[in-house]
Amino acid sequence: MIRIQNLTKDYGANRAVDDLSVEINGGEIIGLLGPNGAGKTTTMRIVTGYLKPTSGTVKVKDLDVNEDPIEVKRLIGYLPESAPLYPDMLTYDYLSYVAAVHGIPGKDVRSRIEELVDVCGLQGVMHKAAKELSRGYKQRVGLAYAMMNDPEILVLDEPTSGLDPNQIVQIRSIIRRMGEKKTVILSTHILSEAEATCDRILIINRGKLVADGTPESLGASGISSYILRMTVKNAGGAEASRILSSVPGVTKVIVPPDVTAQAGELKLQVFCETDLREELYNTIKSTNWVLMEFANERQSLEETFRELTLSESGKAEE
Repeated sequence: MIRIQNLTKDYGANRAVDDLSVEINGGEIIGLLGPNGAGKTTTMRIVTGYLKPTSGTVKVKDLDVNEDPIEVKRLIGYLPESAPLYPDMLTYDYLSYVAAVHGIPGKDVRSRIEELVDVCGLQGVMHKAAKELSRGYKQRVGLAYAMMNDPEILVLDEPTSGLDPNQIVQIRSIIRRMGEKKTVILSTHILSEAEATCDRILIINRGKLVADGTPESLGASGISSYILRMTVKNAGGAEASRILSSVPGVTKVIVPPDVTAQAGELKLQVFCETDLREELYNTIKSTNWVLMEFANERQSLEETFRELTLSESGKAEE
């Protein structure tokens, strides 16, 4: 459906997108994640034809965005972070205007608007001016605007930004409903939003693609580290920490503060970059400890995101 190859965008000396390559299949809800300034919005603007890349190509259904911009835009509905509304215009008049811009025949305008009112939950605000609407309703009107020409692809830039929890749930429901029939790409830096809404997540940092997978796969074990959780008997916290820390590859042992030699059980989290289970098991066998539990523990998407988007100084990019 969408093929991005070696995409690069420079703003003077600043490189916003850096040799990005990815393919997006039809029918997917894609979450584009990254810290502020990662290149998400720039990528979306290039895909929708609002910006020209410095180099690289973007093809939508085999149409090159640079060579066939009008045809590509007919396939895409785009909602920028702030919905492009006219403050004094009534919602119905605004949607009628958008329909005219898209060339929808006059006899079909009313029925199309009624469809979008149902999908986006706009009952009760059609005769209110945009300036009278809440942020949540403005976003819903923006979604109707993006869907007016019934595009095959929807590109949504931070669609839940600034909304309260109830409004977020409502917009999320609308996006999931739209995703049943369309390809949806949405950018966000809210991890819970991506986990709840998206089929697949792309994480971008400093303009580069650093992860690509389902929410479950990205959170399954982390990218460069994982966690081992174990429960043992007859091991005091200090002794366990000393012995397990001596195993090459173990970078950290976390001992609960209330564990003592008399506590009976000890739970440890071990962070490492290679599979050390066999070596750790052999180490425990050489002691008088009793191993009760030993398992990989799922690393959250939030932990994976932080690991992938921390700068070399250890601080998240601004």
